[in-house]
Amino acid sequence: MTIAIIDYGSGNLLSARKAFEYALIEARSSKKVVVTNDPLELKNASHIVLPGVGAFAECRRALANLVGMEDALEENVRVQKKPFLGICVGMQLLATIGREHNLTKGLNWIPGEVVNLSPENDILKIPHMGWNNVSICESNHPILKDIKKDIHFYFVHSYVFKPDNASDIIATVEYGGPVVAIIGRENIIGTQFHPEKSQVEGLRLISNFIKL
Repeated sequence: MTIAIIDYGSGNLLSARKAFEYALIEARSSKKVVVTNDPLELKNASHIVLPGVGAFAECRRALANLVGMEDALEENVRVQKKPFLGICVGMQLLATIGREHNLTKGLNWIPGEVVNLSPENDILKIPHMGWNNVSICESNHPILKDIKKDIHFYFVHSYVFKPDNASDIIATVEYGGPVVAIIGRENIIGTQFHPEKSQVEGLRLISNFIKL
């Protein structure tokens, strides 16, 4: 079995691959990491990762251009319930719609919308970039096992996910108001921050994901 990281031309693929490979070594797992744009590879995957960097519409278009990939994701994630992790824009694509520059339909796996980040404090810069403390809303979620409540992760983003249901929010970050940091529903997890760039605690979160 493999950890499949989807390559659709948008994401920190090298950093993500190295982080997952390191986590597998630490877990003494025999699984391999595969970076792929082939939907058939998802059949052999136990876990699926969708990274993302850039604009919502561009990432959505790039994913749609991978023939058969959306159907394969639907089958493996939504039907077979394989653990799924969306990172940054990869998380935002889970929404119903994105409002970055224009209206773009998302995957609609977790109902909600992606809107521009509008902190109440005018001093705060856009994009939100750097290390910030995350506030945990759902402490019993397995993705947060052995992760401290007072913990920092690395963020780079200008848009935010606003879910329809508060129960889908696992953690938030304060940036001129609460911003969704981790979202989840059943086997589907998304992080606005980059766990692959968040050092020790980021690797711990990745380790928790591969144990799901």
